[in-house]
Amino acid sequence: MPLQKRISLIKAVGEEILTEEELKLLLEKKEHPVAYDGFEPSGTSIHIAQGLLRAININKMTTAGCKFKMLIADWHAWANNKMGGDLEKIQKVGNFYIEVWKACDMDLKNVEFVWASEMLKDDNYWKMMMNVARNSSMNRILRTVEIMGRSEQETLHASQILYPCMQAADIFYLNADICQLGMDQRKVNVLAREIGEKLGFWKPVVVSHHMLMGLGEPPKEELSGADRGIALKMSKSKPDTAIFMLDTKEDVERKIKKAYCPEKKIEENPMLEYCKYILFEKFTELKITRPEKFGGNLTIKSYDELVSIYQEGKLHPMDLKVCVAAHLNELMEPIRKKLHENKKVMKMYEEIQTFQVTR
Repeated sequence: MPLQKRISLIKAVGEEILTEEELKLLLEKKEHPVAYDGFEPSGTSIHIAQGLLRAININKMTTAGCKFKMLIADWHAWANNKMGGDLEKIQKVGNFYIEVWKACDMDLKNVEFVWASEMLKDDNYWKMMMNVARNSSMNRILRTVEIMGRSEQETLHASQILYPCMQAADIFYLNADICQLGMDQRKVNVLAREIGEKLGFWKPVVVSHHMLMGLGEPPKEELSGADRGIALKMSKSKPDTAIFMLDTKEDVERKIKKAYCPEKKIEENPMLEYCKYILFEKFTELKITRPEKFGGNLTIKSYDELVSIYQEGKLHPMDLKVCVAAHLNELMEPIRKKLHENKKVMKMYEEIQTFQVTR
């Protein structure tokens, strides 16, 4: 594949790239660079941003030639007191996540699932983690705690101070050339860039993907940049503002129906976000069904066309919602079917529903 095409694919994933010039040099040097992402198994289900959208983004990265390592961050979740601090339950949730990704048609030929608990058996991992800690001030580590969904003002467990040091060490232990995580993980990836060469490693390229919005109204706080994106993102802890991979057709329709979607508003509109980041990645056109008295049926062939029509008020929010729900269900139905037909997976899912979810 031509170099420019590879760069374009990766740029389609990254809302921010640190830096584009370094990415170009990396791809010129390596046909198959290693990219990684990490997930805390931390809830009783997995939403579409983690499932469907993650598969879309990873498949772009592997099409561009990357070998992808998906880190199941079980010890990180344990350090962060997820699932009541029960490591066995965390690992069961992690195994369920893997089954969902398989059902989402992720490019498994070029994706390796790696468990943090396996890496930690190697003394070299702990040496890397200790070197990260030794070369980072406490204040610098505290500035990264939002990667755990925490703030600097919170009272933290000592284990949570270790978490950013572990995550920075993950990058070097996995030989990751590219950190391909969400914008909410940006600060620890920047930490790795700052100290990598000092520790005898390298400066990883950071490709930070967009955080898909939740369905609720955006917060009123005056936040900007990555901080606002984090505040807007879809969250497992607010079930009615997230679409989960095993939600029924009726669940999806109900949640979308009451979603935030102001007329003519383009910015911070979750319905338009789902069209841009998911639907137009999977469909060449979106079909709007509506009565003749409201303009009749409409076929939209690109996201730019959708933005233009919606901004001009030629498409009612409810018609857009019906369209989004229908197309999302069309994408999710075969995934739901695969999962429901796998008795082992459904038994796993049913057990996970009994677990206590802790923040």
